[in-house]
Amino acid sequence: MPASISELFWAFTRIALQGFGGVVAIVQRELVDKRGWLTHQEFTEEWAVAQIMPGPNVVNLAMILGGRYFGWRGAIAGVLGMVVMPTFIILVLAVTLANLIDYPLTRDIMRGVSAVSAGLIGGAALRMLGHLNTHVLGLRICLVLFTTTLLAIAWLRLPLIGVLLPLAAVGWLLSYRAYQRAVKT
Repeated sequence: MPASISELFWAFTRIALQGFGGVVAIVQRELVDKRGWLTHQEFTEEWAVAQIMPGPNVVNLAMILGGRYFGWRGAIAGVLGMVVMPTFIILVLAVTLANLIDYPLTRDIMRGVSAVSAGLIGGAALRMLGHLNTHVLGLRICLVLFTTTLLAIAWLRLPLIGVLLPLAAVGWLLSYRAYQRAVKT
């Protein structure tokens, strides 16, 4: 647990300042490996909740954790930690670089950044998959849900909300039933 709201704010500010294009790998390393505020299993579960909420996933996670540890003040501190410095930096960059977007070099740089971002997201997904062995559904069912989601969005190009809501409901229902069976035994 963070020692103070201030520590929570600065931790999320640090995460936000490292997140160029995707932060799930950075968030996991910071909150689980470095700070020990969450276990790998807790991170996977909290990240799943943050993903189904509207808005940026990492901001949702900051709000969830801030609220868990310090109530509404912590939720606000977590969100502010995620948005204050990046907003300032983006404003400065937007003003400074507004005229450079038409240059081919700038477009090439942005393509390279996109590839790195995709790699970060893929790497984080692989790390999270490794911890699904301990999920109540077991690795096999989790992989079926993962594969179904991936195919529906990447291959079939179905709308995110149309895939997320039904599959999240199926995952929740299956998990609920598995927990009920585990409690009975």
